[in-house]
Amino acid sequence: MNASYQPLIPSLEAVAAQFAQMFLVLALAPLFVGFTRKVRARLLGRRGPPVVQPYRDLYRLVQKEVVLATNASWLFRSVPYLVFATTWVALSLIPTFASGLLFTWSADLIAIVGLLATGRFFLALAGLDVGTSFGGIGSSREVMIASLAEPAFITVVFTVSLVARSTDLSAISTFMHTSVVGLRVSLAMALVSLMMIAVAENGRIPIDNPATHLELTMVHEAMVLEYSGRHLAMIELAGALKLVVYVSLIGSIFVPWGIAGRGAGISDYALGALIYLAKLVGAGGMLALFESLIAKMRVFRVPEFLGAALMLGLLATLLLFVSQSF
Repeated sequence: MNASYQPLIPSLEAVAAQFAQMFLVLALAPLFVGFTRKVRARLLGRRGPPVVQPYRDLYRLVQKEVVLATNASWLFRSVPYLVFATTWVALSLIPTFASGLLFTWSADLIAIVGLLATGRFFLALAGLDVGTSFGGIGSSREVMIASLAEPAFITVVFTVSLVARSTDLSAISTFMHTSVVGLRVSLAMALVSLMMIAVAENGRIPIDNPATHLELTMVHEAMVLEYSGRHLAMIELAGALKLVVYVSLIGSIFVPWGIAGRGAGISDYALGALIYLAKLVGAGGMLALFESLIAKMRVFRVPEFLGAALMLGLLATLLLFVSQSF
């Protein structure tokens, strides 16, 4: 279902645009987290940390010595780099400010789902590796969330790919920008489902509170309690990248305006980058507002939340089939 790939010799401009997109998202991910924290603190009547605080935290962690448990295996040491690599690759494949770039042939929705699932799988294994009780609790909860979030994600992929007749993200983004799409209830359901999945996968409120370390409620933090130093820095950076992955996915599929097309010039790329920054600012503000208005739910209600996301995805796919049959 992917768009045809033509093995042309890439130009210098195409290579520069691709690498600019890769390193732009890497540089903006901590800033996005810092902006979200700042806005949320302001909405709650607090001063909040500086926007650049995540950069300072990463630098501080890199400078610290790595402390490992005596029974930690090679897997425990390798997982932070693997999680960071899979998340960064997934984000680099998403058309943020430009589509049709050098790695477009591999920018497949199903491949992105697989990359995120790979990082989650190995992170859950790392939580079990040392054998601590908190690591086991966090890994079991993470797998429980993944068992419901991944099927819901797949239904969203089915809905979007059936509408665009492709799983290639650049093709989907280009198609969604045309007037042929119109207003579809199935796409609205898929959007709500994807937003719910993004909240759950990133451990945000109401699923989890990334700002606290409550032993009985934490999910993601429980798996990484044994990490320190540069290993923890890689995991924190991967977490910021994962949040931007879902924001970029929603922006490229459902808000594709401003994305430069294939063969665009430098001015188009610059305009696309500015619009992408505006999308991040809007998404960060809405996320902070949502987290300020809602309370954290009990862990036992998480399956109900993700079950609703799965039902919305299934209804979107079913409604699309019914509407196309007429």
